[in-house]
Amino acid sequence: MNGLVINLLLAFAWAAMTGDFSFASLATGAVLGFFALWLSQPLTGIDGLYFKRFYRAVYLALFFLWELLLSSIAVAWDVIRPVPQNKPELIEIPLTVKSDFEILLLTNLISLTPGTLSVDVTEDRETLIVHAMFADDAEAIRRDIKDGFERLIMGVFEK
Repeated sequence: MNGLVINLLLAFAWAAMTGDFSFASLATGAVLGFFALWLSQPLTGIDGLYFKRFYRAVYLALFFLWELLLSSIAVAWDVIRPVPQNKPELIEIPLTVKSDFEILLLTNLISLTPGTLSVDVTEDRETLIVHAMFADDAEAIRRDIKDGFERLIMGVFEK
C-alpha cells in the first residue's frame, strides 16, 4: 500500500481515538503517523521514496515562500519608487517537466510569485511563456526558474 494512504489512515485513526476530527487533531495524527512509518520502515516495507518526496515537497513549499517574500519586496519597492525600474518582457522557457500536473504546478507557482505571470504553454508542451516584470536579464530569469521551481518539482515527482 502507498505510504501516503497509510499515513492518512493513521491520521484518521488518531482522530477517531481522540474523538476530535478538527484540523489540528488530523494534523497531529498525520505527523505522528509519519514518524511511526519512518520508524517502522523496515517492518512495513514502505520504500524510502515516500519520505524523500515528503522532504522534497516541504523544501519546495519553503522555497516558494522564500521566493514569494523576495519578489513581494521587489515589487513593493518598485511601486513606491518615484521612477519605476521595471522592464517587462515575455520570456520563453523550455520545459523539462512533461506531465500535465507538473506543468500546472510550475505555472501556478510562477503566477503566484509577484512580478511573474505564466502566459501560455505551447501546444507541444515544450515551451512556457512567462511575463516577467523585471526582465533586465532574460537568461537569468530562465535559469532561476529552471534551477529553482522546475528542478524542485521534478524532485518531488520523480519515479
